[in-house]
Amino acid sequence: MLNSPTVKKALLYTKVNDSVQCNTCERKCVIPVGSYGWCGTKININGDLHTIVYGDISGLESRPIEIKPFYHYWPGSTSLTFSTWSCNFNCPWCQNSNLSRAKPNIKYVNYIEPYEIVNLALKYGDEGLCVSFNEPTMLFEYSIDVFRIGSRKGLYCCYVSNGYMTLEALRMLAESGLTGLKIDVKGDKEVYRSYIGGCDIDVVWRNIREARNMGLHVEVVNLIVTGVNDDETCIREVVERHVKEAGSETPIHFTRYFPAYRFHNPPTKIETLEKAYRIAKKAGVHYPYIGNVPGSPYENTYCPNCNYTLIKRYGFRIVKYEVIDNKCPKCGFKINLTGRYIRKKL
Repeated sequence: MLNSPTVKKALLYTKVNDSVQCNTCERKCVIPVGSYGWCGTKININGDLHTIVYGDISGLESRPIEIKPFYHYWPGSTSLTFSTWSCNFNCPWCQNSNLSRAKPNIKYVNYIEPYEIVNLALKYGDEGLCVSFNEPTMLFEYSIDVFRIGSRKGLYCCYVSNGYMTLEALRMLAESGLTGLKIDVKGDKEVYRSYIGGCDIDVVWRNIREARNMGLHVEVVNLIVTGVNDDETCIREVVERHVKEAGSETPIHFTRYFPAYRFHNPPTKIETLEKAYRIAKKAGVHYPYIGNVPGSPYENTYCPNCNYTLIKRYGFRIVKYEVIDNKCPKCGFKINLTGRYIRKKL
């Protein structure tokens, strides 16, 4: 096993007698010799923790940054997006279950060197790198190496995550070049207890807060799932925590659910998403959005001060961009944006 290029010693773990405790995510699995952690990507080999998915790439594609969604981070750009296998959550409505529910197999790997990922991004004309499709924390060690190389080459580096990494892991990512973090908030405590695998929502909000404190660009997504987190009480709780932990300037995207994997409730009602948008606006959130509803006026960016349409979108395409020097051209209000606008034909 140690001869495989995808097997490398993990960066974050402590020894506990003959076992090891993984400190990459907040599950903090205690793993006996020869056993795997909850996610199946970490194994205890002779008393040391190893990842078995270092550079084992399950998906690779240049994608618009808006599809993540990031609406205030390098707008109009594309990022070379890559993934591996498995996840540390167990969402029954996962849109990428073919990746997140698949356990890695070191007999069948698709290994790509970190520098090759960076070279591909430059070759394809991408402005950045993004770890997505499955939970990027599974690729923690590999991300560190890719981001160090990529940031030196002028590429931005971002994660599309469930936000359940440890603070130490988050700090190491930021130090390696991570500048953008999109975190999915699944709902309230009950949603995490009943549907996600007994995880602690306070960890997710803590990481949102601390990522902001580290200077990372953060955007929050709340996938509103019919019959799970679509009641007004749950939506209000998410919005209140967002204002408290992320701040009013941090964008929040209320996205539409469609049946997937093991969950077959009807798609989210548009009026439910619009209600969430109004609740967020009333609570003082500057940049609420509705996602997965192409053509909705609520996928546009409006000036929080004068309501002028600054960025008009259709799906993940920008059709009008009028922000000048990160300010509204009508009233001069400063807009929360990271990076510059990249005009591309998609």
